[in-house]
Amino acid sequence: MAILERLKLRLAEAFEEHQAAILAEVIAEAYDGLVKASDFNELKEIVRDLAEAQRDLAEAQRGSEARLTRLEETVAGLAEAQRASEARLTRLEETVAELAEAQRRTEESLQKLIEDHQETRRQLGGLAMAVGYGLENQAYRALPQLLARDFGIEVKGRLLRRYVKDREGRDVEVNIIGEALRNGERIVIVGEGKSQLSKNGVDDFVRKKLKRLEGVLGPIFPVLVTHMISSPDVEEYAQERGIALYYSYDF
Repeated sequence: MAILERLKLRLAEAFEEHQAAILAEVIAEAYDGLVKASDFNELKEIVRDLAEAQRDLAEAQRGSEARLTRLEETVAGLAEAQRASEARLTRLEETVAELAEAQRRTEESLQKLIEDHQETRRQLGGLAMAVGYGLENQAYRALPQLLARDFGIEVKGRLLRRYVKDREGRDVEVNIIGEALRNGERIVIVGEGKSQLSKNGVDDFVRKKLKRLEGVLGPIFPVLVTHMISSPDVEEYAQERGIALYYSYDF
């Protein structure tokens, strides 16, 4: 308002009063519409600040986009690693399943092999028994003459295969047994047939038959018969233990 009054006073010096008033109002309005230099400078500062802020925002945006891109790449890498891990796990599960199936087949084959082996042993055992019994059957007929010739033993009755009680009252299968006389003394023939006689076979005969029957039957005369021996010293080994040894070709 003070500016308007000053303008009127100055203009009134050259114009009429009403003209000076109108000119003063026009000039005041025009002045009010102008931007002052200080305001313009302040405006420029604001604009610069806004531009700087815009640049910072753009830079921050670019940084965010870069980090977002790296994050996306990391997530994609993790997803790929997860797929690879799942694929390996699937392959591992398949391998374990294949191993389990192979183990099952192996166990079935092993069980079948065990059963076949047991059957083979049973058959071989039966065959060995048949061979042994056949050998002993020949011995029943031939031994009385051989024992009389070699040891002066007279067999009374027949040589048999039967069970007898041992010292503890348990049954013992004796494959060759019979009563005999030697120099007027009663003795008992106790023998066994082995298709192939070894030292272990001699020891088994002593342990499983002769030892168990000591003191039960009276004086025992032990005899072994065989088709062949497993080593050259088996015959001497048997004789050192007081056992008479005959081969099937002696029959």
